[in-house]
Amino acid sequence: MARLLRKVWESVSTRKNSTSSSSSSSSSSSSATASFLGAFDPIPTELLMKILRLVGPKEAARLRVVCKAWRSLVADNELWIFFWQTQQQQEPYWESILFSETHLRSGYPIQPLWGGVPQLPLMSIYGQRAQAPGAIIIDGGSGYCKFGWSKYDCPSGRSATFLEFGNVESPMYSRLHHFFGTIYSRMQVKPYLQPVVVSIPICHYDDTESAKASRQQLKDAIYRVLFDMNVPAVCAINQASLALYAARRTSGIVVNIGFQVTSVVPILSGKVMRKVGVEVMGLGALKLTGFLRELMQQNNINFESLYTIRTIKEQLCYVAADYEAELSKNTQASFGAGGEEWLTLSKERFQTGEILFQPRLAGVRTMGLHQAVALCMDHCHSAELTGDDSWFKTVVLAGGSACLPGLAGRLEKELHGLLPPSVSNGITVIPPPFGADTAWFGAKLISNLSTFPGPWCVTKKQFRQKSKVKLW
Repeated sequence: MARLLRKVWESVSTRKNSTSSSSSSSSSSSSATASFLGAFDPIPTELLMKILRLVGPKEAARLRVVCKAWRSLVADNELWIFFWQTQQQQEPYWESILFSETHLRSGYPIQPLWGGVPQLPLMSIYGQRAQAPGAIIIDGGSGYCKFGWSKYDCPSGRSATFLEFGNVESPMYSRLHHFFGTIYSRMQVKPYLQPVVVSIPICHYDDTESAKASRQQLKDAIYRVLFDMNVPAVCAINQASLALYAARRTSGIVVNIGFQVTSVVPILSGKVMRKVGVEVMGLGALKLTGFLRELMQQNNINFESLYTIRTIKEQLCYVAADYEAELSKNTQASFGAGGEEWLTLSKERFQTGEILFQPRLAGVRTMGLHQAVALCMDHCHSAELTGDDSWFKTVVLAGGSACLPGLAGRLEKELHGLLPPSVSNGITVIPPPFGADTAWFGAKLISNLSTFPGPWCVTKKQFRQKSKVKLW
């Protein structure tokens, strides 16, 4: 490969010397000289592009300084798309990069693309992303926290969420300091070395003054603790928005099945529409796991560990497309759990997830998931925030329990049955794009941007200068 590159330099250099010694100095000959590829002139463009793919991104970028013709070849966006696609075998990887660099690179608030998708200089963006510092990502879920380095493919560890550190009565600052200190200790990194992206569960749902004050208090405490630990820059953003970004959307409704509650969050251009209304169901992953344990106990299957039961839920449970029809089917399946003998479940497999749509089966007095989403959509439709209703017709599921097979299809079916055609037409329900780690991947998109940390993060100096910092 080094011999090939030397050949490029030599051929172009020789061609330049020969043309410079010629008597012609017209502008047309000057232009022709700039386009010379030297000894590579006879080679078809398609073959030259294959050569560039073989040399790789670093060497290809070096060739852009040889002459204008090589610069034009190297700057071809298709070449850099190829490099990204071969860098990761996952098909959505390139699409996620395109989405993030198109919609998120300018930071918050997210500006709509009125003129269509802009043409991006992908070679430049590739280099900027390679040099971006990355970040520590701390996804503070309502059940447990996921943390890791943004350059990794997935979170490197899990721990109790910051809401569980210390007693409820203990001051927020000391709980957060203990929590973040534990994360940095487990990751074995120094806080002052990298920016941090912190995802925060949607809490204090209302648009009341007291709810705003509570959100502001939590946000201020997070910034203050991290800056006292000498973190250079901090981005604190809610989980629902991150889940939406992971699905390559900036507007839609996020259904987050949390540890204790399920929230239905309308988001327009990255902003939570609290004035429209965040719907909350008093039923979450803990209730689903507990209900499965009750059903198993009725059949003399006993496990003390909720962790084991949660594993059984993840491996065997699903949501039926038609609950009544499913009752008459043979739905037996087996799974070896907790080092015990294999256990067999039947109707418990789909009865567990059914309480999301019929909470009364578990003795819970709350609306069903489809009803909560339909109510949210009705509020969005009535609010008339944009010229059309398409912004809220994409529903993105988030949270570990949202990964139950069949949930997305069942919810979409129920919504079409509940809502009038004028509202239901075009509704799409998307399963968690990255499973239980969907919000973490949304943070990964932000922290690997070519412009990171600039437009998304707050520095210690900025925090001190501003009395209020927006929490997205």
